[in-house]
Order: sequence, then C-alpha cells, then structure tokens
Amino acid sequence: MRFLFTICLLFAATIIFSQEINIIPKPVEIMKADGTFLLTRETLIVCDEKIEDAALFLKDYLNTQYSLQLQLARHNRESKNAILLINGEDQDKKGLYELACDKNGVVIGGDTEGVFYGIQTFIQLLPATNPKLKTQNLQIPQLTIFDYPRFAYRGMHLDCSRHFWPVDFIKKYIDYLALHKLNTFHWHLTDDQGWRIEIKKYPKLISIGGWRNGTIIGRYPGSGNDGLKYGGHYTQEQIKEIVKYAADRYITVLPEIEMPAHASAAIAAYPELSCFPDEQTINFYPKQCAWSGDKNGKQVQQTWGVFDDVFCAGQENTFNFMQDVMDEVLALFPSKYIHVGGDECPKENWKRCPKCQQRIKDNKLKDEHELQSYFIQRMEKYLNNKGRTLIGWDEILEGGLAPNAVVMSWRGEAGGIEAAKQNHDVIMTPGNPVYFDFSQSENEDSVTIGGFNPIEKVFAYNPVPKELNAEQAKHILGAQANLWTEYIDNTKKVEYMIFPVWQH
Repeated sequence: MRFLFTICLLFAATIIFSQEINIIPKPVEIMKADGTFLLTRETLIVCDEKIEDAALFLKDYLNTQYSLQLQLARHNRESKNAILLINGEDQDKKGLYELACDKNGVVIGGDTEGVFYGIQTFIQLLPATNPKLKTQNLQIPQLTIFDYPRFAYRGMHLDCSRHFWPVDFIKKYIDYLALHKLNTFHWHLTDDQGWRIEIKKYPKLISIGGWRNGTIIGRYPGSGNDGLKYGGHYTQEQIKEIVKYAADRYITVLPEIEMPAHASAAIAAYPELSCFPDEQTINFYPKQCAWSGDKNGKQVQQTWGVFDDVFCAGQENTFNFMQDVMDEVLALFPSKYIHVGGDECPKENWKRCPKCQQRIKDNKLKDEHELQSYFIQRMEKYLNNKGRTLIGWDEILEGGLAPNAVVMSWRGEAGGIEAAKQNHDVIMTPGNPVYFDFSQSENEDSVTIGGFNPIEKVFAYNPVPKELNAEQAKHILGAQANLWTEYIDNTKKVEYMIFPVWQH
C-alpha cells in the first residue's frame, strides 16, 4: 500500500526529483519539495503500541546525539509538529516503508521492520551533530521517500579471531549495520589465531585456545614478533546480550565456527582433535616468520595464513566434539543459518593419516576432496535435524555440495554461479569488491592485506551475475561485505576501513 503518498498532495506542485538527498542504500524513490521542517523540543513522537520500541529507539537517539528530549504520545493523525509513526502490516514487501516530510512534520509508515528502516533514513536526513550546542533545532528537508529492501539477505562480517573486539564496540558495529538497513551480522568467532566463544563443555577452548603468545609485526611474513600475549573471549551471557541487541535492530547474528580447517586454536586446546596430536605446531609454522614463547606441543598460531594441522576427519571424536560445540552454539543463536567455514582446508595431513584414509575407504570416497564433502555433509545433516541450515564458503562445492547448504561465494562469483545453477541458495561476497580489508586507495597510510577495492567499485557492485537466467537468479539471497582483521588491531582502524573516504 502507498498510504503516505497521499500526503504528498500537500505540496505536489513543488515536488521534483532530486539527486541532492544522499541516503545509503539509495531508496527506490525520492521526491523533494521546497522548504524544510523544523524539529524542536516541542516536537512529539506519535505512535501506537506495536511500534513503541522503534519510537523509543528514535527518542533515545535524538536525546543522545542532539540533546533533544522529545515526548512520546499515542496516535493522533492530525498532530502537527510531530514525527508520526504508522504501523501497517498489510503490505506485500517485508521492510517496506514510506516517509513523508512537510512543514508540519514527518510521517513514517510501514510494517514494524519498515518503520525501523524509515527511522534510519530519517536519521541520515538529520544534519551533522554540533557538540558545542547543548540543544539543537534540526532542519529536515521536505520530501517523500518510498523504499523496500531488494534482497532478503544483507550482511556485514567482522573477524573477531585475529583481533578481539569488546562488547561495546560490537554493539556500535551493529548500530552501523542498522543505520544502513543491513539485516545480518556475520560474527567470525573461531580461527587459527584465537577461539572467542565460551563453550562450557570444553573450557580449554578459551583458557588455552583463546590466547596466542605473540603476533607477527607488519605484513606477512613480518619483520619480527611483538612477543605479547594476546587474546580474549565472549561469555555466553555476553553473546546473549549481543544477540538481543541486534534483534532489537532487526539484525540476525550469524555465528561462524570454522571446520575442518582454521582449527589451530581448538587443536592447541584439545590436541586429540588433530590427525597427529604428538606433532608440534612449530613444525608446520612458516620458517620465515618469527615465533614467540613456547615451541612445544600444539600452539595457537602467531601469523596469518593456512596451516596443515586441521581437524581429523577419520575419527569419531572429532564429530562428537563438533556436535557438542554446535549444541551450545545453537542454544545461543536463534538464526536460521549457521556458518561452518569449510574453506582453505589443506589435505596433506589427511593424506598421511591412517584414520582418514580408512574413512575414505569405508565410505567409498574418491579422494580427500570428497572426504571434506563427507565432513561438511555430516555436519549439515546434524544441523538440519536441529532445524538449521548450513552456510559455508564456496570451497564446500569441492567434492560435492551438501544437499541443503547455502554457499557464500568469496573467490569471485564462479562458486556462486555454479551453486545457483545447481539450485542452491547463494550469498555473494567476492573479495573483489566487497572485502573491506583490501586497500581502498592507491596510497594507503597503513598496512592492509593488499588488493584494491575503491568505494566506487563497492557502490557499483550488482550481486546478481549476468550468467544466471531469471529462475537461477532467484537463488541469489543477497550480498555481504567482509572485514578480516589480520592487519586491523584497533577500533579506529575498523571504522576507517568500513567508512573510507571517497577518492576523487
């Protein structure tokens, strides 16, 4: 329904299409009129009970950012000098909203999710804050906006394994997602350099796997090692707090628990998960990288890259461990999807492991690639039985794709195209152009992982490949940007990388 556009008749004579209003993402329709609405301390926020949470969000934002303490009121559609929030559930597109602003006030209507998105657009229309002013009167341009999400999945990723981020910053990051109407926070929680999620059945995952004895200095292979013990983890109570915080902003938290590779931190905690528990990690460590501290036994990795010591696919203990971990993960995250990684799995240990070779023989598998597929399909069946859907990076295509899996295509679009043609759902997240850890200008002022993804390429990206026909294109659920943090060790650089300056 287009109930707000009747309001446009109030100033239809002056409406023109405008390119001056910059909203990200760009709305479906924007029409601008002459004049502004003045938001003052006397302005009311008017709503009904169904969308009171959204109204309180707006009230808190205006108070925090502008020191404007507005009052809430129940619905009165004749209100002037008001921000009127209207709940309408009979529309055919989830997240659709309409926003209209004239000299008397602002009206935002839609389903509950749409009203929240309309508020985010309203926030983007506000002028920049001025910390010198205790209270500000805010001018809002007169306009109308009609908008709805193009894709069901709109994601942003954050790596908390290579570097660890405090709870308050995770919430701030989620607020950035909400402002841009993204609806999925992909939380990368385990990797070779640190295990970040508390699993009560396996306490050593955080007491041992959550810490490394040093980190290489500079870009790989580094100019040395800082020798500093580094780590941290999120308790289950903190995770519940973050999941709720995100849900209040219509964002689903998608957890990623890496398997069968990127497992060094877990193996350091529980060496029996390795094909060769008695072999020292340092034997697999790149010779050109500096090492700090203990060299005996299994260790959390201190550099970046891909390592041969992966979960043993030939023993039942590995699957028992992963299922126990997943049981606790599923209790914390209500998301439909669970990410299991599945990427960058070297096969060298499996080739020389008697248990893995026996697994290949017993299950009539062709090779170690099919053994990886066996691993992923077995975990998928476990998750499906729990009512969840497995997501993996596009390497899960190798050796045969799990029956119900969703593919995240990161090595370009080829994996996503192949998966869509096999009638599997796909999330497009190619390194070029949506890896935000890449260089974003030709003269970066700090170390990055490399590559070159200027903001112009990011904004121009269309996640539906031209190689797909209309039916296949329906399998493209949406897109996601990723932020890996090997070379990002402070929150200011996180913000720098996700909000780059436009290069002219």
